[in-house]
Amino acid sequence: MSVAIVDYGSGNLRSAHKAFERAAAEIGYGGAIEVTADPDRVAAADRIVLPGVGAFADCLHGLQALPGMTEALDEAVRARARPFLGICVGLQLLASRGLEHGSWPGFGWIPGEVVALTPDDSGLKIPHMGWNDLVFETVHPLLRGLRPGDHAYFVHSYHLVAEEPAAIQATVDYGGPVTAIAARDNVAGTQFHPEKSQATGRRLIANFLRWAP
Repeated sequence: MSVAIVDYGSGNLRSAHKAFERAAAEIGYGGAIEVTADPDRVAAADRIVLPGVGAFADCLHGLQALPGMTEALDEAVRARARPFLGICVGLQLLASRGLEHGSWPGFGWIPGEVVALTPDDSGLKIPHMGWNDLVFETVHPLLRGLRPGDHAYFVHSYHLVAEEPAAIQATVDYGGPVTAIAARDNVAGTQFHPEKSQATGRRLIANFLRWAP
């Protein structure tokens, strides 16, 4: 068993790696966890994690700059149905398109658009930065052991609006509902940073390591 955390020049790779190692140790997960920019390693992995920090287009172009990486992701995730977790912009890239500073094509794995946050309360600052309580919309294996009100750490100005309401597993209230966790088939993502979300993040990572979609 192996977990590949994709290194394409965007994301808190060291923090993510340490968080996955800690969660793996807590549940006795014996697989290798590696940060890699090698598409062959990604294609061969049993589970794939795609972090992301910054703008949608920058992350998209960073992936496209690695020869064979987008093909490796498609092979592993779509053709072989390997469990996949996107983090922050790694979730946003799953959408059909992102509307940050233009219109950019996403993977289309969770149909929808990534749009700017528009909170009802004009006093709420953008970017949305800090801790928020999770509101669960469904029952999903990634949520096992989590409780309504468990909090997670966010840093973002855009979020996924999914075409299918069933794809949204959890939200937070930031002047209206904001997507926190989305999932469809073997693909999932968190808008928050599990590697910075303490016990909530470790529980979600552990659930991902045990997830068998």
